Amino acid sequence: MNVYDFDGTIYPSNCTMEFAIWCSNRHPKLWLTYAPRAVKHLILWKLGKIPGYLMLRRLYSFLMEVDDFDEQIERFWDKNEHRISSWYLEQKQPDDLIISASPACIVEPIAHRLGVNYVATDYDREYGALLNNLMYAQAKSLYIIDHGFPVIDHFYSDSLSDTPLAVCAEQAHFVTNRARKVNDWPKLDDATWKKVEKEIDTGWPVYFDD
Repeated sequence: MNVYDFDGTIYPSNCTMEFAIWCSNRHPKLWLTYAPRAVKHLILWKLGKIPGYLMLRRLYSFLMEVDDFDEQIERFWDKNEHRISSWYLEQKQPDDLIISASPACIVEPIAHRLGVNYVATDYDREYGALLNNLMYAQAKSLYIIDHGFPVIDHFYSDSLSDTPLAVCAEQAHFVTNRARKVNDWPKLDDATWKKVEKEIDTGWPVYFDD
């Protein structure tokens, strides 16, 4: 089984932020109701005033205000599906697993189009709440272990925060250049581990479940 991060790995940018802009352009009120709130919470997170999971909950909150979500997400992927990396499409397998911190409601349609499995952050669009998991950093590796997935042959990600899952794979690959270039995972020396620790925001919950 091969496992892939999504944003920046097989897709060149952050699909959640792109979809937020997409929806705001089609529902201009979001520029007034959502954008200032999102910027505020990004700043508070950068300043260390709020934990990462709360920042993400606020960033995902635009999903509560999009009444025609089902239509818009399909139109979004109609336009952007072609941006999936060609190197990934050339090696795609039916048992691939996409694992992403982006909301499942955004990742699910493209995973279905690709014909692969996925795990992503559960976000309740009615109540604006994170449910059961936040697929970031250590949470990815814990989810894989807890749910008894097969051995990971190859793992691909653009983020050192995914090192906990990279070390679980037979081979790990670091993706750069906006999802265009696949490299070997950086050597896990002291300098790299310091970068890993810096990239993992300690305010994120590791994994929460029943």
